[in-house]
Amino acid sequence: MDYFRKMCGCGRDGCRPGLLGLLPRPDVSETLWSFIGALCGIGVVAWLCDRVAAPGDGFVLIGSFGASAVLAYGAPGAPFSQPRNLLGGHVLSALVGVFVGRNLGVPGMPGAETAAAAWLAPAVAVAAAIALMHLTDTLHPPGGATALIAVTGSPQIQALGYKYAVVPVAAGAAALLVVALLVNNIPRGRRYPRHWW
Repeated sequence: MDYFRKMCGCGRDGCRPGLLGLLPRPDVSETLWSFIGALCGIGVVAWLCDRVAAPGDGFVLIGSFGASAVLAYGAPGAPFSQPRNLLGGHVLSALVGVFVGRNLGVPGMPGAETAAAAWLAPAVAVAAAIALMHLTDTLHPPGGATALIAVTGSPQIQALGYKYAVVPVAAGAAALLVVALLVNNIPRGRRYPRHWW
């Protein structure tokens, strides 16, 4: 019966404050700095994709960067937002996604030999990425999306193979990190990162 009781949430008398790591409602200043950080971070990555990247070099704006922006700029003190998690989670997940795609035969991916069920490769990629992030202490929830994109993404992304882990993933995550370092440390009450390693 305790199993189903857990699904009801904490309620009025269940969980102690802070037990789930719930964040207090941010004030206007915190909200403004989160907005500025996300605007600048995603803006820089999008600009790199549009203006700096040469056609065919693989620098594309992937959706998981949006989720990373929520963490890096909206919750910069959260454990999943720290540099090790931001960079490591994305890069390791990208490598896992490409590996799974190649070995479970995702159509269109270079090196794919078999035709596994369409549901198997995405499921294995995300599950394996989570496991690897746990083992390396780099858990970053958007990393799951990065692994999924490697398997289900456009032919342009799949054609990159393992280069996907470098460009766009590592380069984009590094750009988000640089902006997080610059913007998150401007206000007095905000500090980023809490730790590097």
